[in-house]
Amino acid sequence: MTVRTSSPRLTSPTRRRGHRRRGTAAVLTALALAVLAAGCSTVGETGDGGSGSAATGRVVLVTHDSFSVSKKLLAAFEADSGLDVTLRAPGDAGSLVNQLVLSKDAPLGDAVYGIDNSFASRALDEGIVEPYASPLADRVVSGLEVDSTDRLTPVDYGDVCVNVDRKWFKQRGLAEPETLADLADPAYRDLLVVSNPATSSPGLAFLLATIDAYGDDWTDYWAQLRDNGVEVADSWSDAYYVAFTGGGGDGSRPLVLSYASSPPYTIEKGADQPTTRALLETCYRQVEYTGVLAGAENPEGAQELVDFLLSRPFQKDIPQQMYVYPAVKGTPLPAKWKRFAPLADNPYRVSSAEIDANREEWIQRWTATVVG
Repeated sequence: MTVRTSSPRLTSPTRRRGHRRRGTAAVLTALALAVLAAGCSTVGETGDGGSGSAATGRVVLVTHDSFSVSKKLLAAFEADSGLDVTLRAPGDAGSLVNQLVLSKDAPLGDAVYGIDNSFASRALDEGIVEPYASPLADRVVSGLEVDSTDRLTPVDYGDVCVNVDRKWFKQRGLAEPETLADLADPAYRDLLVVSNPATSSPGLAFLLATIDAYGDDWTDYWAQLRDNGVEVADSWSDAYYVAFTGGGGDGSRPLVLSYASSPPYTIEKGADQPTTRALLETCYRQVEYTGVLAGAENPEGAQELVDFLLSRPFQKDIPQQMYVYPAVKGTPLPAKWKRFAPLADNPYRVSSAEIDANREEWIQRWTATVVG
């Protein structure tokens, strides 16, 4: 939707330093996501010279509906481990945690993947995951951890950022925006589309970025975006593929909320440059985690799944399958990512505990401000 009223203009953001700890919103979806429905699938070997499987039988991995991995890799793990792996996907990252909390007395599965840093504190407080220190966890990039109890282990991370259709701006001779403050400038009226934080994890990530940037004045900033004609879509895919001019459809908005890793996938045939770029001064860092579910029927199998998600083959598979950064240090990245998918040097962050304490109130205030 597009809301247009009037209010005074806000200038550049001032970051709040008091809560800039690791652990912030997210769910990581990305450009051209390959979505797997809930159901059965085979899973693959660690490739790390791991020990033979001590687990047998069926093991259930509960994940969000954007989880994706190559079929050959999944099949290799199942063949190597002797496990029969079932995938269950109850929805996006928020739905995933909600369902796990509601079913914690009768767990939906054995292991979980896809709890992100916007919901990690709730998962820990509700006791839906139990400690497991994977022998591969020491390879993870430092600073992605959400707590020190080994209940949630980072698997991947990335930056949610506004993306710009460079071709659109070049054709009109209009300077591209760079910052959050620029997005509220009348020069960019009716050009931005974002996703709803109540229904979209990237939308929630962007809301959190503005809260970190503007502190108590964040609703004033959103009033500025509202008055500048921001369009709100229910989902990332609606924003990118329907409203965005660079999404391949008939959209009219050349600014869209997406990911820092989106631009490499807009390189046209025969070209060596993407048609889009991420505005790295608007980014919010997301992290996704895995863990063993408390009360799992097959905890040994769940531990093997956690190890598999941290294994080199799976980590190497992440960028092409889910278009986010692997959490394990030294994992090879697609060649074009270094040039066209850099991470932000200083992304916005809000602590997981603060998100958990304020998430619902923030979403309600955002709705009252933007939607009315």
